[in-house]
Amino acid sequence: MSEQVEKTKEAGVYAVVADGGKQYRVAVGDLVKLERRTSEIGEKISLGPVLAIQEGENMILDAAQLSPAKVLAEVVKQGRNRKIKIFKKKRRKAYDRMRGHRQSFTEVKVLEIQR
Repeated sequence: MSEQVEKTKEAGVYAVVADGGKQYRVAVGDLVKLERRTSEIGEKISLGPVLAIQEGENMILDAAQLSPAKVLAEVVKQGRNRKIKIFKKKRRKAYDRMRGHRQSFTEVKVLEIQR
């Protein structure tokens, strides 16, 4: 691990970002599975918008201070999650239905949290 990553982990620096209708708490060096993006492996992307930044005991929630903030990440992997099974049944009606779904994801490694 690089020296910068170790310092930010020790200082307790993390950010809350919104992506794909979900919110993620990320720190430098974290691997995060996001909703599928059309990005190549190795490509640098920006996650956002940033909703909050925590630095030790100091938490920033002000929208004016967070507007220039960015979380930079690198695409590590494109893949699909395990299949989930959807089973419907109505008793005594001779009705049952089995369906399945595999959600695609993009795994990223957080490189930097910029303020």
